[in-house]
Amino acid sequence: MISIFYGLMSALTWGAGDFAGGLSGRKLGAYRAVLFGDFFGLLILFVVAGIYRENFPTLYPLLVAALAGMLGSMGLFVLYYSMIKGQMSIAAPVSALLAATLPVIVGGMLDGLPKPLQFLGFGFALLAVWMISQGDSAEKFHIGRLADLRLPLLAGLGFGFYFVLMDAATRATTSTFWPMISSRTAGTLLLLVFVVARRESLGVPRNAWKVILINAVLDVSGNLFYILALKTGRLDVSAVLSSLYPGATVLLAWLILKERISTSQWLGIVAALIAIALMTL
Repeated sequence: MISIFYGLMSALTWGAGDFAGGLSGRKLGAYRAVLFGDFFGLLILFVVAGIYRENFPTLYPLLVAALAGMLGSMGLFVLYYSMIKGQMSIAAPVSALLAATLPVIVGGMLDGLPKPLQFLGFGFALLAVWMISQGDSAEKFHIGRLADLRLPLLAGLGFGFYFVLMDAATRATTSTFWPMISSRTAGTLLLLVFVVARRESLGVPRNAWKVILINAVLDVSGNLFYILALKTGRLDVSAVLSSLYPGATVLLAWLILKERISTSQWLGIVAALIAIALMTL
């Protein structure tokens, strides 16, 4: 039960962080918003690690966590690029679905098959991720060619491998914050190289700092809750619950920005609640 609680908290804080990141993206642009959110999140982690004074882990979990951070950032790049190329109605649901499915497969191999009701809960959760992520696009969902799936699948693989590799890193050490620091450092450096290569300005408008810091705190919290879920439960349950984060983003946009929630998104939220109930039985 504690693992399920941590997984849900990860989804809520990640979803709220994405909402804040979306607001900062309107002021800075998507790539710079992610870069500054990651950078300030890294500073927060160094402060927390200094306070708790955890034992420094061996090189292996740090390298695995760094690879996880790089793959997660690469998945983000590919997702944004596929959206820019006009594949938004395909990119979001396909990438989110694969990101949640991969840990289920790996978790089954590492921890054995889940209980039948949990397995059914996974099905409802994956359905929820798909329906919530599609949104209310004006485009008709249609895949004209198999090539249309290439970029969304690559993005989903990046996110899915982040889930899996962070699990491997946390299994190899008792430390909580140092794997997060390693992952965030690698991802931030990759983002910095990308932004510099695009010759984007690194300036930040004064009215953007508050929402950037909120995004950083929430994103770090989401990562922390995900790792705590891994340390207290199964990879597949932790990753699937954490993958429900789009629901929190959609609900915040509805409550604060008064954005419309489509019928498919409401059904997805209901499916997410059913999934949570099944996984707690």
